[in-house]
Amino acid sequence: MLNLPNPNDIYTNEWHTTVFLKNVIKAPNIHIGDFTYYDDSINDPKDFEQNQVLFNYPSFGDHLIIGKFCQIAQGTTFIMGPANHRLNSVTTYPFNVMGGEWTNATAPHLSELPHKGDTIIGNDVWIGKNAVIMPGSKIGDGAIVAAYSVVSGKIDSYTVVGGNPAQKIKNRFDEELKNLLLQYKWWNLPIRRITEILPQLCSANLDEVRKFIKRELLNQTA
Repeated sequence: MLNLPNPNDIYTNEWHTTVFLKNVIKAPNIHIGDFTYYDDSINDPKDFEQNQVLFNYPSFGDHLIIGKFCQIAQGTTFIMGPANHRLNSVTTYPFNVMGGEWTNATAPHLSELPHKGDTIIGNDVWIGKNAVIMPGSKIGDGAIVAAYSVVSGKIDSYTVVGGNPAQKIKNRFDEELKNLLLQYKWWNLPIRRITEILPQLCSANLDEVRKFIKRELLNQTA
């Protein structure tokens, strides 16, 4: 029997610095795929939801969706929609939450906030140390977010971005290989098959990888 990592484990190493996130999440509006991990050598990574997902009030209606096999470095923070303030009036001050007559005289706080939509992270995304992901951001499959970046908006699949605000630095691959990867979606394969093709997934010979994926796609349609 193959000795494979168990996606239902919490800690993924003996030092307890890394966790498979889906197994430590309790909020109903956070959805995380298999083998996506968070690494933190300072705080217990098991406390990701409490420490790294900020202003999360599920009743507001937005979701944090992270795909499979993502790699999330220490200090990465996801800001949820309720972090915003009212923008359609002359003041942004949240009088409603301060109590007393201020609460009585104003509309419920959450109902006044702008909705940016769900924050969606694709599969096999690497997010560097202390990056900040703002509400409603969309990061495509295979993207890389440099350390200390602030992401707001849409990041295309298989691009490298960095800075504040995060800007495109380069494409990881040419269009053909990118499209092959998006079609192949290796992260959805059975874990045993992923294990078998690790030499290809981890190879630096991209021409051979390209040929391999083309064969795989042909076999899938045969």
